[in-house]
Amino acid sequence: MKDQRILLGMSGGMDSACAVDLLKDEGYEVCGAVLAMHGYSDTEGAYDAARSLGINIVTVNCAADFEHEVCSPFCREYAAGRTPNPCIICNDKVKFAKLLSEADRQGIEKIATGHYAGIERLENGRYCVTKAADEKKDQSYMLWRLSQETLARTVFPLWGHKKTDLREKARERGLSSADKPESQEICFIPDGNYAAYIENALQTTFPEGDICDESGKAIGRHKGLVRYTVGQRKGIGAYGKPMFVKRIDPENNRLILGAAGEEYESTLEVDGLIFSGAEPFEGELRCTVKLRYRAPDVPCTVTVKDGVARVALDAPARAITPGQSAVFYKDGRILFGGFIR
Repeated sequence: MKDQRILLGMSGGMDSACAVDLLKDEGYEVCGAVLAMHGYSDTEGAYDAARSLGINIVTVNCAADFEHEVCSPFCREYAAGRTPNPCIICNDKVKFAKLLSEADRQGIEKIATGHYAGIERLENGRYCVTKAADEKKDQSYMLWRLSQETLARTVFPLWGHKKTDLREKARERGLSSADKPESQEICFIPDGNYAAYIENALQTTFPEGDICDESGKAIGRHKGLVRYTVGQRKGIGAYGKPMFVKRIDPENNRLILGAAGEEYESTLEVDGLIFSGAEPFEGELRCTVKLRYRAPDVPCTVTVKDGVARVALDAPARAITPGQSAVFYKDGRILFGGFIR
């Protein structure tokens, strides 16, 4: 390596703190950066970790970019009846972009984060994100939008490590973050009340409307479409038999329900494609696809034409949700990904 300095994104959590020692073991001089994206960013925790680990750290203010690139699109997508994953957009548009910008400012070539994933350069010369050794913590799905230029400059030091082992080492090291609980909610909505956040952000109230069965017959009333997502079973009322949200119809302000057991589908369309390990192509391919962060991979046949991937699943998947990401893998490597439409 010409330049062994590396800029590590630090969150105040255990993973990025553990990454410091791992990077040092690889011969890097580690510099820290904490991204101040919103009022819940743990800058104090990141600085505490940096002091404990004996590295320098800077704050990168990216609140305006975060609001423009992540929060506003999140609200618009929900209002349009889709269910976005803001972490995926944040990684591409804010987190990695800002880390690279700060690295350039400091004259540093490489950046790193505490994601559980790997990066591999393939025989075709392309970089791709790979699954982590710790399958339960693998975050490769969240990273499908990263460009070739970003991947070429990124290191993921945690890719070959189990989180349980790292936590034990963090305890031995005396790191205050060793026993911090993991966040289960979207970072900028820590109370989990998406509807209140979106209504406040858009300065609007989403009106009540009809809940309909698949024939179009009104069978109940919903409390505003922003409070529902495809596949939802709870909070939709009682109808004498189990039901689920099959479709959201914002144009007519309707919530369409289906009978439980009918929430499985075998085909979908995906657009907004970004190619990682695979060269951009048109044609047919056999691979697997992940349709949600915690969902298992499903073998499939995918046909790409005119920027749209049409997917035929070998086995039906539950609650295929517009706005979520579909990420295509082969042998644990991301080929490409896109948004379910």
